[in-house]
Amino acid sequence: MRVVSLVPSLTEAVAGTGTLVGATDWCTHPADLDVLRVGGTKNPEVDRIVALAPDLVIANEEENRAPDLAALREAGVEVLVTEVRDVPQAFRELERVLHACGARTRPRWLDEAEEAWSELRPPEGRTTAVVPIWRRPWMVLGRDTFAGDVLARLGVDHLYAGHAERYPRIPVEELRAAAPDVVVLPDEPYRFTADDGPEAFPGLPCALVSGRHLTWYGPSLAEAPRLLGEALRGDGRRRRAGGGRWDGEGTGSAGLR
Repeated sequence: MRVVSLVPSLTEAVAGTGTLVGATDWCTHPADLDVLRVGGTKNPEVDRIVALAPDLVIANEEENRAPDLAALREAGVEVLVTEVRDVPQAFRELERVLHACGARTRPRWLDEAEEAWSELRPPEGRTTAVVPIWRRPWMVLGRDTFAGDVLARLGVDHLYAGHAERYPRIPVEELRAAAPDVVVLPDEPYRFTADDGPEAFPGLPCALVSGRHLTWYGPSLAEAPRLLGEALRGDGRRRRAGGGRWDGEGTGSAGLR
């Protein structure tokens, strides 16, 4: 079987099946991935994908554009489109994708990930947050997102969860005025860093977190509760821009587009 993945999360998830022949330029995990690159998630090279003669292309309704997937289907390529809006759905979709990609056994990381989330203790208290995912213009998590559900399970309620849009554009002045307990700054899709992001929120604690652990659904799910929990509790938090300091470091890097 020959598989092309257009989603970094799914690339990492199916890499061990031995069926992967193509992936996007943004597919950074596993680090030793050696397959043909077929462009970006938003601008895949359809002709190059078709030339690989894949039995299946795996995609996501949010990560990939409908016209690109339609072009692949018109070229006679089978496309499996996933939808992931919360943690339980992520596990269901991962099982579906692995089965479709010819996995003969259930990977150990999937058992470890389900165990990590099922054993997660209820949070002792709730924290409010805004979660920017882009700047210029500022965009934040809105309704019905996988990352929002991840945070909610860790005791973090983001303030735009009831917004009509899934990724609304909100002026930074409004984000500051919302006065959240913490501003959660992932390093994907925009790469927020200690020097790029916290300075926009003077007086507010900011938590730098790994975008891979916040937004990817795959092997990273096994360690996401622990690493995100550490960052949100304080290891990657406590910078008060405009004279404050860091009490800790962030959790790492990775990527959603």
